[in-house]
Amino acid sequence: MRNWLLYIMTVLIWGSTWLAIEFQLGQVNEVVSLFYRFAISAICMWGFVLWKKLPMRFNIIDHSFFILLAIGNFGLNYLLLYWAQGTLSSAMASIAFSFMLILNMINTRIFFAKPIAFKSYVGAVIGVLGIVSLFWHELGSTDLSTATITGLALALLGTFAASLGNMVSIRNSNREIGVLEGNAWGMLYSSLLLGTYTAFSPLSFIIEADTSYWVSLFYLAVFGTVIAFACYFSLLKNIGPERASYIIVLFPIVAVVLSTLFEGFTWQVNTFIGFGLICAGNLLVLLPKKLLVKYTPFSTAKQYQTN
Repeated sequence: MRNWLLYIMTVLIWGSTWLAIEFQLGQVNEVVSLFYRFAISAICMWGFVLWKKLPMRFNIIDHSFFILLAIGNFGLNYLLLYWAQGTLSSAMASIAFSFMLILNMINTRIFFAKPIAFKSYVGAVIGVLGIVSLFWHELGSTDLSTATITGLALALLGTFAASLGNMVSIRNSNREIGVLEGNAWGMLYSSLLLGTYTAFSPLSFIIEADTSYWVSLFYLAVFGTVIAFACYFSLLKNIGPERASYIIVLFPIVAVVLSTLFEGFTWQVNTFIGFGLICAGNLLVLLPKKLLVKYTPFSTAKQYQTN
């Protein structure tokens, strides 16, 4: 699948999950909801890889990285962000999560000794400033209490965990482990870990919820997890984390558009400024130095290799 299509699909799906998550909150504990989500995702993934007869046998070292992938991208990151949103506004949560763009660049440099172009750092900063502008009015009314600071710390920890999960995905690709195979094992381990935690905690496996909860859950499991992660990890492999990760700051654009259509969101000057900064940063990160004279932003990049 072409990189530009993977890019658009990931942005549209993950940008819309913010709306779907709203139907998940308040009815079932977030840990149990995540268990349901990744259990459904694991069933879908394993059904597909078995149908395609993909090789699923790996050594114990690879399985240890599958567990790290489960913790970083399919478990701990979500729990920390869910807990953060208990005391944090959606604006603050979006800004905190957008820092994964910068963290991915730094971690890529640390773990793979891969130099990152200076323009990518500049584009990342511009993108983060765009998100700040997008939510400027909401930030102005935020009370920087102890609870808010705690929520911000949790959100940043969740973002860091997700970035480490991204590094594991790159490592797996470097070992020629397919995205689908790695995701299938990661989602299976995630559902097992979340299920075990739930079983030995005071929580219970609640199934009494309204239709909106189950519809949003299946959307998050199939589209927000199975399809979106497959697209995103493919982008990490094809075009590198500094370019693929920029989709993170594009999520709020989709969220704002959906909020405009379904929740009556009113656009203001800061909204347009935020959109402009995010788009400018996106172009700076994706456009090659020769400004597409010979290349396109989504030209196939060589797979990342460790030194």
